Amino acid sequence: MLIGKPPDIPSFEITPKSAYDAFLNRRRFLRRAAAMGAVALGAERVESVFHADARVLADATKLQTMSGPLTTTGEQLTSFEDITHYNNYYEFGVNKGDPAKNAGSLPTRPWSVKIEGKLAKPLTFDIDTLLKLCPLEDCVYRHRCVEARSMVIPWVGYPLSELIKQCQPLSSAKFVQFLSYYNRGVEGAWAYQTDIMWPYSEGLRMDEAMNPLALLTFGLYGQTLPNQDGAPIRVVLPWKYGFKSAKSIVKIRFVEKMPHTTWNDEAPTSTVSTRMSTPTWTIPGGARRRSAASAFLFISRSAPP
Repeated sequence: MLIGKPPDIPSFEITPKSAYDAFLNRRRFLRRAAAMGAVALGAERVESVFHADARVLADATKLQTMSGPLTTTGEQLTSFEDITHYNNYYEFGVNKGDPAKNAGSLPTRPWSVKIEGKLAKPLTFDIDTLLKLCPLEDCVYRHRCVEARSMVIPWVGYPLSELIKQCQPLSSAKFVQFLSYYNRGVEGAWAYQTDIMWPYSEGLRMDEAMNPLALLTFGLYGQTLPNQDGAPIRVVLPWKYGFKSAKSIVKIRFVEKMPHTTWNDEAPTSTVSTRMSTPTWTIPGGARRRSAASAFLFISRSAPP
């Protein structure tokens, strides 16, 4: 099965400007960042994103993978440079280049994920156990962003449903909640540039979480995730905007009622519309990054993609 795109909707035709502007009006934390002199969406200089001080923060461990059955074909991949240096990860700063410069403080080993809520018994998985739970697949997904950009990213992971099956949730579990890592001593210097109440929280209906496209993700471009892209474990949801794809997950809860999430108030519409055909806006500095430089990734966690 291939994840295709309708031929009449090019990848650069994504979000209507009216929806984009309405979304910005909901993002109170970005307004505060702008008041502090941080650069709001569309106003920051791309040069600062690709500053010489920006780093790729990962141990670059190669992962043993197999080809995934569900993958996008026929599209040019976004470069590793762009994927790792143009991010939304507000625990480490509000500017796109901040996570690559600041996320080195994120401790990714040792790492464990606690599973709790409506299941037979609470569980805890360490990252090495999760890496071996199922064969890792190469999955290329094209993501659209609420910021009117897109990325084509070669992820590494396996269906989230495989982990859910191992957890044996009760029939009363209707939703899955994801909580991201937060330690004020690690992230506080940058995280409090926003209005967000930490830690970042996101959620899915159980049927969404069981969708075979929902990817429990450990890497990209065949190696472990860089810190700024949500290391060491995140979810990737190609039919959702990036803020739904929680990063650096430390806890998963199975719950009966829809959980409170960070973006419930900020962005009530999270599913990508395939019917929109309004041109997007290029990033200052060149059309080369029109498709590459947005961050589905990463309006993430409090910010996927």
